[in-house]
Amino acid sequence: MVHVITTINRPPKELIDQFQHMSVATVYEASDRKGFVDYHIKPIAEGVRICGPAFTVECHPKDNLMLHKALEKARSGDVIVASAGGFYEAGYWGEMMGMSATAKEIGGLAIDGCVRDSAALVDLGFPIFCRGFAIAGTTKTVLGLINHPILFGGAPVNPGDIVLGDGDGLVIVDQASAVEVLEKSRMRMEMEKEKSALLKKGVSSIEINRLDKVFESLGLKEE
Repeated sequence: MVHVITTINRPPKELIDQFQHMSVATVYEASDRKGFVDYHIKPIAEGVRICGPAFTVECHPKDNLMLHKALEKARSGDVIVASAGGFYEAGYWGEMMGMSATAKEIGGLAIDGCVRDSAALVDLGFPIFCRGFAIAGTTKTVLGLINHPILFGGAPVNPGDIVLGDGDGLVIVDQASAVEVLEKSRMRMEMEKEKSALLKKGVSSIEINRLDKVFESLGLKEE
């Protein structure tokens, strides 16, 4: 078995950049509600966003050896997306690794696990999404996988998929459907602008969303 796949297909930077400032919730809805990542995986600090191609890592529980290899191999703009084998009570990533990632201009870290040195990592300004913080150390003795498909927070992730995160959480956009999802996201944003204008005028959300028929079909009774 090849543990580390070094060559992956990444979406064009121009395509990724167009997702940069979009709402995660909007993109999730435009993806036909696919790509939802466990809501426990949140940004390390308020205002942190993440957007880039997935550079996937599968670590052995309580071991971060493959994260060090990922730091060596990932390119500028890549988002390291890491599974920790379901073991969360360890800090898989800390200040020194954050410094290395910042120097290499890595796009961020999304880990289904915990990190440590949180204050220093926030000061670095390196974007991180994680389950929380844990001071317990890890070993560096067990091989894992890099750039193989993984399950991340319940979402399947392939290398090169687009990872988008904001204060609401994370969504994974399948690379093959990214152009379609982008267009649907734009359409949804325009539709929401129109709805917002009507709501500001006092139009009922029931009228806007045509919910009268729903209530009628459910047999709603009022006095």
